[in-house]
Amino acid sequence: MDILFIGDIVGKLGREVVNKMIDEITSSRPIDFIIANGENATHGKGLIESHFNYLVDSGIDVVTLGNHYAAKREIFKYIDSYDNLIRPSNLHDSIPGVGTNIFNCNGVKIRVTNMLGRVYMSDLVKNPFDDLQRIINEEEKADIHIVDFHAEATGEKYALAYAFDGQISALIGTHTHVQTADARILEKGTGYMSDVGMCGPYNGILGTRKEDVINKSWTGIPTVFNTVEEDDAVFSAVILKFDDGTNECIGLEPVYKVVSYQDLNDDDEEEE
Repeated sequence: MDILFIGDIVGKLGREVVNKMIDEITSSRPIDFIIANGENATHGKGLIESHFNYLVDSGIDVVTLGNHYAAKREIFKYIDSYDNLIRPSNLHDSIPGVGTNIFNCNGVKIRVTNMLGRVYMSDLVKNPFDDLQRIINEEEKADIHIVDFHAEATGEKYALAYAFDGQISALIGTHTHVQTADARILEKGTGYMSDVGMCGPYNGILGTRKEDVINKSWTGIPTVFNTVEEDDAVFSAVILKFDDGTNECIGLEPVYKVVSYQDLNDDDEEEE
């Protein structure tokens, strides 16, 4: 079984490059299941319902979130209507939505869990180690269990992965928007990657206008970060390969491609 895990989708360009690349990848090789982090899909922060539906229509089976899950308050009106929209599990219990769920794919039960880190993160959340242990101990068992750990610190990501090595199938990091070169299988069989990267503007800074980030970094003056709307786009993902007999993770194949703005526009013209 091959599962495509797509990194943080940022704004319009992120949505468009994901739509294009899913078609390109699935037309050239079999992909059984697709997971994507969509917490930045709407104007670079948050996710409105129409954009969630666009991602699902593009072929994504499960959309995960992160620390910007509530940036667009509309999400609280619709999150409970979709079982394939997963917010961080270790948020407080009063927050709508679910943080983990099981999906059936060709007879294989795939659990997807979303978790927020605590190191260098401003959100007050429950301990991700305790919460993942609770899920493993108390929730229905799955054949494959993939964790999207939305966290800042590489050390915290490694710590959670090693703590549950052999108990989960894969832990893939999101949030930093920069793809790391450490895709590997840990000692007891858990697939790992510190950060899968982002999908969105290629020439900005983490998906936003360079000038905005430079201004805040240089002067310290509070600055609104605007998402780049016209640019080449980067697509970052990883293909997780699982043994069809044992459901063990047997490989991780990072995907990183830059698509020109012209190519994205050509696709839009053809659709029209």
